[in-house]
Amino acid sequence: MNNYKKLSLEEIQIKMERLDGWIVKDRKLNKNFEFRNFIHAFGFLTKVALESEKINHHPEIYNVYNKVEISLSTHDIDGISDYDFNLAQSIDKVIVD
Repeated sequence: MNNYKKLSLEEIQIKMERLDGWIVKDRKLNKNFEFRNFIHAFGFLTKVALESEKINHHPEIYNVYNKVEISLSTHDIDGISDYDFNLAQSIDKVIVD
């Protein structure tokens, strides 16, 4: 069991300033990505899967052709935690690599 705590709205707003393009939607961190084609989108998803597995935190992913939507929440606490922000930052780094 992880020791993550549910962040308050104020804590979430402060942490959101450090993320690019992420929003809070349906009580989850959410971001949409668009790629040149399906192969590029799938390559990105593969990298996200590897990063997610490293920290044992698995996002909700929706993919149609070149579009990917990722939602993050910590299910154990029914909300957003630092765990989600850590994965969001890792996902953003995958785009640059």
